[in-house]
Amino acid sequence: MSRLFKLNFHHLTGNIKLFLKWGIFSTFVGIIVGAASSAFAFCLKEVTKIREAYPQMIFFLPLAGIVIVLLYSLFQYKNDKGTNLVISSIHSPDKVPFRMAPLIFITTLITHLFGGSAGREGAALQLGGAIGQKLADVFHFDERDQRIVVMCGMSAAFSAVFGTPIAASIFAMEIISVGVMYYVALVPCVFSSLVASKFATHFGIEPHVYDLVHSPKFHLVPGLKIILLALLCAALSVIFCECLHSLGDIYRTYLKNPYLRIVVSSLIIIGLTLLFHTTDYMGAGVSVIGRAIAGDVRPEAFLLKIVFTALTLEAGFKGGEIVPSFFIGATFGCLFGQLAGISPSLCAGVGMISVFCGVTNCPITSILIAFELFGYEAVPYFLLAVSVSYLMSGYYGLYNDQTIVYSKYRPQYINRKTRK
Repeated sequence: MSRLFKLNFHHLTGNIKLFLKWGIFSTFVGIIVGAASSAFAFCLKEVTKIREAYPQMIFFLPLAGIVIVLLYSLFQYKNDKGTNLVISSIHSPDKVPFRMAPLIFITTLITHLFGGSAGREGAALQLGGAIGQKLADVFHFDERDQRIVVMCGMSAAFSAVFGTPIAASIFAMEIISVGVMYYVALVPCVFSSLVASKFATHFGIEPHVYDLVHSPKFHLVPGLKIILLALLCAALSVIFCECLHSLGDIYRTYLKNPYLRIVVSSLIIIGLTLLFHTTDYMGAGVSVIGRAIAGDVRPEAFLLKIVFTALTLEAGFKGGEIVPSFFIGATFGCLFGQLAGISPSLCAGVGMISVFCGVTNCPITSILIAFELFGYEAVPYFLLAVSVSYLMSGYYGLYNDQTIVYSKYRPQYINRKTRK
């Protein structure tokens, strides 16, 4: 009995030490990454205001592209894997170089200032991962604990920039390997995410929260329409991923010079902007998402956002793919709602979450984002849509280093990368 008590006591004290270790350190990470990410979000907001005030700045996009390529060349970081490197560092010996943090910070601001079509969360993941890796090195964490710290940094950055701490806590654990979650990082990711979110809110970085104009009660007919929308969004997520990867392959094959590549793409973006007489596709497009949730949409918006985003990111400009996926899903969903005779506002929200789920393969995060952005009124529709989109989007994804550990279709270990 005495021996059993000693064993239990030893186990308990070990758990307490582990909790204190990660509780204290993840709070520290949340403060550091939260500060850096809040500064990033603030600067992004300011450059967006400047661009909106002077939309003619898009004519300097080719010059901005040259500066970005030059910066990566000066830092000797020509083969930039971006968010893929952060993901691969969790399940491989690869490390996220700290120089990624200032590079992605500055070049994402340049991209948004001059009208590139990109998001911000992908940049935040790289920022948080790079800072997390540096902190892990400074405090001499071993290889396994370093991976937890990188996830910790990712959660903190995502939470601070996007304002969804619950989803951010899970996202870093879920995005790495489809079918397996790194629950060992639960306490660090939760602590850092909540601390970073509080830090960002205190300094005026407010989350975007949307009110659905109308959400019908959950019945058979609207449920079937939402299933159809989710099926179409799953297909749309595959198209988005394929457009990004395929254009990147084309550029690398026929425009091998990075300076020429980014200038050519810039000129195409400028030409399309003049052709369609709109600034809707510059930057992240958060205002367009808001209009779609309100029920107002241009029919071609989702297709043009795919084109503009692919031209921007695959040419070498920096930013994220997540907010563009929100834009694509929200505008397509709103259009679907108008055509199908069901609340365009609800469909915009459902489309937004469904496309996100399809491109990231993160159903739990998708559901949590829906709760944090839209509340709980339309929960059955979001659950239905996320489950369908996750299943039907197959093994495609934004990030080539994301691993599909277990099959989506049967209880089978497959251990493969997402499809390019």
